[in-house]
Amino acid sequence: MGYNIYHNFVINVPAKAVFDAVSLPDHLDNWWTLKSSGIPVLGAKYNLNFTDNYNWFCKISQLEINSSIFFKMTKSDTDWDSTTFGFDLEEKHGQTYVRFSHINWPKDNDHFKYSSFCWAMLLNGLKNYLEKGEIVPFQNRN
Repeated sequence: MGYNIYHNFVINVPAKAVFDAVSLPDHLDNWWTLKSSGIPVLGAKYNLNFTDNYNWFCKISQLEINSSIFFKMTKSDTDWDSTTFGFDLEEKHGQTYVRFSHINWPKDNDHFKYSSFCWAMLLNGLKNYLEKGEIVPFQNRN
């Protein structure tokens, strides 16, 4: 049995804007990664680079344009390698209800708990990026 992280929240922009922000490298680099590459196509490989020591890879394991995207980690650290993270998006009246999950963690250890906190902070950064245009410099992100 794996351990899971879940965060549900609302972003006051249409689902397409949220989908683009979580799937296109130009947007990912504004709220999460230092530099990334990939295209939102089922099975596509993504490079998520945070530093030379944290140069990770994943592939899209589930995709419905403007509605859901999930990434299966393929090369990262030991705790992340077995995991899948992603976003289900539901738009109502120009707002998007985001259901984020990061599932199948092997252990309920300090790294799992710290990652849950980091995701909460980063997802708040995603919300502020989309609603207010705020870009937090990479070195200041959790």
